[in-house]
Amino acid sequence: MSSEIRDINLAESGERKIEWVKRNCDLLRTLEKEFSESKPFAGKKVTLSVHLEAKTAYLCLVLAAGGAEMYVTGSNPLSTQDDVAAALVKAGLEVHAWYGATPEEYETHIRHVLEAGPNIIIDDGGDLVTMVHKEMPHLIPNIIGGCEETTTGIIRLEAMNKAGELKFPMVRVNNAACKHFFDNRYGTGQSVFDGINRTTNLIVAGKIVVVAGYGWCGKGTAMRAKGLGARVVVTEIDPIKAIEAVMDGFDVMPMKEAAKVGDFFITVTGCDGVIDKEDFAEMKEGAILCNAGHFDCEIDMAWLKANAVEKKEQRKNIMGYKLPTGQWIFVLAEGRLVNLAAGDGHPAEIMDMSFAIQALSAKYLVEHGGELTEKLIDVPEEVDRDVAKRKLAFLGKEIDVLTPEQEKYLNSYTV
Repeated sequence: MSSEIRDINLAESGERKIEWVKRNCDLLRTLEKEFSESKPFAGKKVTLSVHLEAKTAYLCLVLAAGGAEMYVTGSNPLSTQDDVAAALVKAGLEVHAWYGATPEEYETHIRHVLEAGPNIIIDDGGDLVTMVHKEMPHLIPNIIGGCEETTTGIIRLEAMNKAGELKFPMVRVNNAACKHFFDNRYGTGQSVFDGINRTTNLIVAGKIVVVAGYGWCGKGTAMRAKGLGARVVVTEIDPIKAIEAVMDGFDVMPMKEAAKVGDFFITVTGCDGVIDKEDFAEMKEGAILCNAGHFDCEIDMAWLKANAVEKKEQRKNIMGYKLPTGQWIFVLAEGRLVNLAAGDGHPAEIMDMSFAIQALSAKYLVEHGGELTEKLIDVPEEVDRDVAKRKLAFLGKEIDVLTPEQEKYLNSYTV
């Protein structure tokens, strides 16, 4: 099947973006060289659904350098960059994706990349895995396994596994230390405000920023808001995380109370209905809402669209809704991932680690897939530590090493 993209003539712009990413991704450059020599994916088809921007594109090229036959789509209709998609097609990869795809087009693109009959799946949010199990189970015998990039996808996988429906091994890439400690915290924290700042052109300092959810993404988002001079309110359902937020210096309250005081609202929970019609009614005139969770269900966009008495675009990626209660509130990027739908996503150096974990986890599946008995597996510790050691070296830093005497002391129950 031929690729489905907007315009191949955009490729030159996409190539420049990918070249910039490559310049700033030391780990992936090293893996590209290693894979080019060892060809770990020779004869294997890899189907990938990840936010289709330049960093993802470079991961695809690294896997292709390792011999993989790549079939690529995006994991969100508003995060695909058409010039990057064109650059991948020009490089010889098959791509089915374009910016602003309708739900029907998005589903068709997912289906088309799966029709290639993958051996390895690389997923971000679980759409590939879900479609295989629901609509294309005939593909399962040829699938060695897959890798899941994000928290939301892992939640879906764990539900499938608990129900006994997951039919092939999936690596929980998000759970790797070199992924969630850095990608979820520092990557999300910076990229969320990249998206907010470039879209609104408003100051954050002195504002009240409400962060819904205090997982690793919420921690990073709250930290960056504080660094920009905001007063931060956290909403949580977990009492332990709520205490942590308090001890990190943030206020904690239910969303119904936070709705009354917030200037910016950022959802990062992975759940639906986090901000609903009752919350909207309590908000101040001009409140700005955005989402950094994977799916566009955290803010009740359906209610807003159905019940707003007036709707008006303010700027690109800012839609205003006049509520029945009289005030205007503004939603960024249609309630989709603000850091990707209204920005370029996480910094290159951060995704360098995450995508190195992805690439090495896929390699691990090719080498060990037949030996795996569990359907949900963690990134092997040796892979996680290998990525950390390589990254530390690229940062020009060294650490101490235990002496034999210290190792003996730590492994003994006697002093």
